[in-house]
Amino acid sequence: MWPFSKQEKRIATSDPFLGEFLGARWQGRADIEKASGHAVAHRCISVIAENLASVPLKVYRKTADGGREAATDHPLYAVLHDQASATLTAFEAREWLLASALTYGNGYAKIERNGRGQVTGLSPLVAGSVTVEKLTTGRLRYKYAKSDGGTETLLQDDVLHVRYRTKDGILGMSPIQIASAAFGLALAQQDQAGAAAENAFRPAGALVFPDKLAAGTGPGSKENVITKFKERFLGQLKANEVMVLDGGAKFETFQFSSKDSEFLESRKLSNLDICRVYGVPPSVAGITDDATYSNIGEESRALVMRCLAPWAKRVEMAMTIQLLSPDARKTLFIEHDLAGLMRGDLVSRYNAYRVGREGGWLSANEIRAFENMSKIADGDSYVQPLNMGIVGANDNRAKVEDQV
Repeated sequence: MWPFSKQEKRIATSDPFLGEFLGARWQGRADIEKASGHAVAHRCISVIAENLASVPLKVYRKTADGGREAATDHPLYAVLHDQASATLTAFEAREWLLASALTYGNGYAKIERNGRGQVTGLSPLVAGSVTVEKLTTGRLRYKYAKSDGGTETLLQDDVLHVRYRTKDGILGMSPIQIASAAFGLALAQQDQAGAAAENAFRPAGALVFPDKLAAGTGPGSKENVITKFKERFLGQLKANEVMVLDGGAKFETFQFSSKDSEFLESRKLSNLDICRVYGVPPSVAGITDDATYSNIGEESRALVMRCLAPWAKRVEMAMTIQLLSPDARKTLFIEHDLAGLMRGDLVSRYNAYRVGREGGWLSANEIRAFENMSKIADGDSYVQPLNMGIVGANDNRAKVEDQV
């Protein structure tokens, strides 16, 4: 019986343009390609990718005494340290992989192996051309769309996959999508500033006529006057045009500047939000409004400890699982050397070396190695302070008693 027999049907959609067409309220959204081109976002991505790609990433071998040594004889060492593929250096490939993960949430590289199953090359793949599916066995399968129109199917053991935060264990989420509201607001403000610049930052206004204009679209009508006015005076190349108004017409500007609406301050807050998303200190991203000589050094160390170190661990774990076999992991491991990014100035480093040298746990050659200097003769010895030693080793009480 009407109206109860009629059922309501609803369709769920994530298309923001369809929602806007149907009258939905504005929600911050950001296209990944456009958002990654935002000046602050681009700088944050570059800082993380370039810094991690520039530090040494080595394959180490565990020694019997609990130490480590660089496994320079392993094929993977040259891939991570020198040349990743026939066309990319190790730096370029690692930077590509990190930038892809920071932008899209996923970084892919095709693994090349020799006859013994050892990795001999890494070829990064375009993130937007890779689709991932989970098989009934629980393993993953990757399909890569080539530039020539073909498709290549790769198994889980053939792909190095670096993920950002994930919800399903299959795909990582893009930082831009996670914080889409923050990026959407920053891009909207950027577009608004661009529109103002296109009009040479001239304020909007109203043409006021003493008499009512004619209706329609003919000469002397309101529509015709607006069209001709825009053609003559609006645009960045028409900033110095002379305006002549007759018939008692006046041009009255709307007194709302960017400063009055706190537009500039709002853009600064949006830039800081982007830095927060990536965990990059503002001064590192080029925002030096509150920077001083002392806090810039602290923010540089904070970048390493709070931003680069987690990303380094994410990459190391992915490489260890995908590039080393279970048997190889018993004796080999992959690790970044972030010590170079934590180096202080010359005086601070030399004071630290002096403490280590006088304390007896650093030799002269080890200190010279830290400063990229060659070894010297007799530089491998360690010193021991006179007031430190094994208890009882220099006890002379027995000799004194014998003499008595």
